[in-house]
Amino acid sequence: MYDIAIIGAGINGCSVAYEFLQENKSVLIFDKDGVASGGSGAAGAFISPKFSKAGELKEIINDAFLYSMEYYEQNFAEAFSKAQLLHIAKDEKEDEILRVFKEKTALLLAEPTSEVRERLTKEAQKREYVSLQAGVVDAQKMCQLMIAGADFVKERVEDLLWEDAYWVINETYAAKEIVLATGAYKRIVDEPYIELRGVWGHRIDVKTAMHNENSIHQFVSISPNTDGIVAIGATHNVHYHPEINKEAYDREAGRAELLQKASQTLSLPEDIEIIEDYTGLRSGSFDYMPLVGPLVLSKETLKCCQKKIRVKKPDYKEFLYYPHLTMINGSGGYGFVLAPYLAKILKAYISEATPISDRIAPARFFARWAKKLS
Repeated sequence: MYDIAIIGAGINGCSVAYEFLQENKSVLIFDKDGVASGGSGAAGAFISPKFSKAGELKEIINDAFLYSMEYYEQNFAEAFSKAQLLHIAKDEKEDEILRVFKEKTALLLAEPTSEVRERLTKEAQKREYVSLQAGVVDAQKMCQLMIAGADFVKERVEDLLWEDAYWVINETYAAKEIVLATGAYKRIVDEPYIELRGVWGHRIDVKTAMHNENSIHQFVSISPNTDGIVAIGATHNVHYHPEINKEAYDREAGRAELLQKASQTLSLPEDIEIIEDYTGLRSGSFDYMPLVGPLVLSKETLKCCQKKIRVKKPDYKEFLYYPHLTMINGSGGYGFVLAPYLAKILKAYISEATPISDRIAPARFFARWAKKLS
C-alpha cells in the first residue's frame, strides 16, 4: 500500500512526487512512456515570467517564477542554471505590452550587452525587449532527480477502483491517494466537464560553435550555448494530436520551421547540426489557468445539488467529490515555471486540507458545464 500514486511523470507529476517524498511518504509514479517523455521532455524548460499587461494568469505565473527560481537553485542546482533572459516582441502589439511591463514590473531589469544586440537580426533589433535574470532547466535530468526515492512503473493506467479506504490501480497496486498528472492525453477519469487543449511541441538540440550566453525568446526560444549545444524550441501546433491524427508528425517540417523562426531573431551560422529531437503534447485549459485540486463527481452532484449549482456564484464546497483523488494539469507553455509552485499548493491541500483558490480549482469547469445543462 502506497501513501500516494501519481499518474503521469512529466514535470507536474514529478514535482508532486518530490513534495511527498520530502514528507517521507511512499510514492508510486506511473507513466506509459517514461519519465519526462511527453510534453515536459519536449519543453525548452525556460524559467521566465509572463510578459503581459495584467490579469490572473500573469499574477500566478509571476509568483511561480519567483518561487521556482529559488526552488530549483536550492534543491536541484545540478539540473538548473541561471541565464540572462532577452525577451523580444514579435510585433507592434507586443512592443506596447513590453513597454507597459517594464513600466510596472517590480522585477529587476537589465540591459543586454552590445555584443548580444549585434548578433540579433536587423528586424529583431527594432523591436521592444525585456532583459532580466531567469533560468534554464535540464528537463529530463530534473524530473529524474525529483522522483529519486519513488517507485516508478512504466505502464499505462487503464483502471482505477475505489475500495472504501484506498484506490486499486490496474488491479495490482494500491494507494491511499491518487494524483492525476496526465496532461492532454487520454483521460483516466472520464468526467465531461474536464477538457484540455492539446498543444504539440517540438524542440531540437543543435551542435554549433555559435556564441550565446543568453536565453533569447521571440518566435521560438533559443537557449544559451552549453558545451557546444543550443536548444531551439518549441513550436506549438494546436492541430496535431498523436492520439487523434492518423498520420505521423512531420519531423523534418518541424525542424525546418524551428530553424526558420530562430533565424528571424538571430543570424544563425552555417555550422548548425541537429543532434536530437524532442516532441510531445502539452496541455492547456480553455481559460488558460491551470487546474489543481479535487475532481467533482458530476452525476452525483447534478442529482443532489441542482439549486446550489444554479446560483450566480456557487460554493464549490457544496459539490460532491471523488474521495482522495486530485489533479494537476493545464499549465500550457509554463509547466516548469508553475509545477513546483502548484505542487506545493496541492500537497498542502492533501496533507493539511488547506483550501485551494477557486481560480485554479477544477470545480470551476464543472460549475460552468452544469449551468449550460439547465
